[in-house]
Amino acid sequence: MMGQDLDVIIAGAGIVGLAAAYQLMQMQPGCRVLIIEKESEVGMHQTSHNSGVVHSGVYYKPGSLKAKNCIAGRKELLAFCDERGIRYQKIHKLIVATKNEDPSRLRELLRRAQENGIFGAKIVSQDAVKELEPNVTAQEALLIPECHIVDYKQVARSLSSRITSQSGEIVYNEKVQNVQTDGNICEVSTQKKSYRSRMFLSCTGLFSDRLAKNTLQVDQRIIPFRGEYYEIAPEKRDVVRGLIYPVPDPRFPFLGVHLTPMVNGKLEAGPNAILALSREGYKKVDFNWKDTKDILSYAGFWRMAWNYWRAGCYELARSMNKRLFLGDLQKMVPCIEEKDLLPGGSGVRAQVVTKEGKLLDDFSILHEKNTIYVLNAPSPAATASFSIGRTLAEMILKETSR
Repeated sequence: MMGQDLDVIIAGAGIVGLAAAYQLMQMQPGCRVLIIEKESEVGMHQTSHNSGVVHSGVYYKPGSLKAKNCIAGRKELLAFCDERGIRYQKIHKLIVATKNEDPSRLRELLRRAQENGIFGAKIVSQDAVKELEPNVTAQEALLIPECHIVDYKQVARSLSSRITSQSGEIVYNEKVQNVQTDGNICEVSTQKKSYRSRMFLSCTGLFSDRLAKNTLQVDQRIIPFRGEYYEIAPEKRDVVRGLIYPVPDPRFPFLGVHLTPMVNGKLEAGPNAILALSREGYKKVDFNWKDTKDILSYAGFWRMAWNYWRAGCYELARSMNKRLFLGDLQKMVPCIEEKDLLPGGSGVRAQVVTKEGKLLDDFSILHEKNTIYVLNAPSPAATASFSIGRTLAEMILKETSR
């Protein structure tokens, strides 16, 4: 493809960018799409550094972008997996009440589940919990009977194969550095060359705020949070049969320490959610001066830190103290012991924080003329990717039809 021949350039070959390209080419066959990816393959960051859960939509405020896109995207994701022969597993989910304030929060989650149309969601008793999960302790629980787990990296690879087999192209090891608009043309520059297209779409996750500043006034900033996981020892992998979650604190967009069976047979526990000093800081020792400067120079970060310092200190303490982590896990599954917690993986969540210090909870898409920026797309973005992709494709087609 030559620059002036392109219809759309997409920055970022994570699952959201790939799904957008896929949906666009389904709606308009022959659409000339170029995806520019800074890594050597697709889905290297948030797409492949997550728990693999296909979320049901139980947590999200009815009518929100998260709720609508999660529920619609989940169906299309599973249909795509069926079509492409990608293995996934049906599994139940229990959100368990272990604290005095949990039952009322559990009923609010049930209300959301019912409004969001989640099939079979119901509150179950302590005895019913024991029948489903003999090793789980709970006063009661919210049962979601139909959840799924999948390898999102496989989904991303399959999407890339579909895109390149049609009219799309993906270039690797190039990073979009600058975007300029001139009338109906976007000039997109990398460290290697320049490209021209009618539309530009940014799906750059952890770096979405920086790229958006090329053409927009953005007063929000990505603050990276590292999610740290333990792997449960092989001899304890059958300690649970499904997904086991605590009742989340509604003040935060994080779900708390939970147990997640994986499609590869492993069982993960986590995460701790702590501030990362590098936007791609998957290890505790990872440090990037520019990323750290961006955090410390942002007034919204300090307002957030003031508002949530207790929770932040607890997350940090739990990251440094395995026994503290174990204590939270044992509130749900008492038979897990310290020796069962093995080093696991991690992921970095791209979380938008507003200048007022608020954690932006919903998806956020910015659009001006012929540029579109996916600014905030945290969990359940992977589950919702096909629906988000369709929304982005529709925005592109509407803009280019003018």
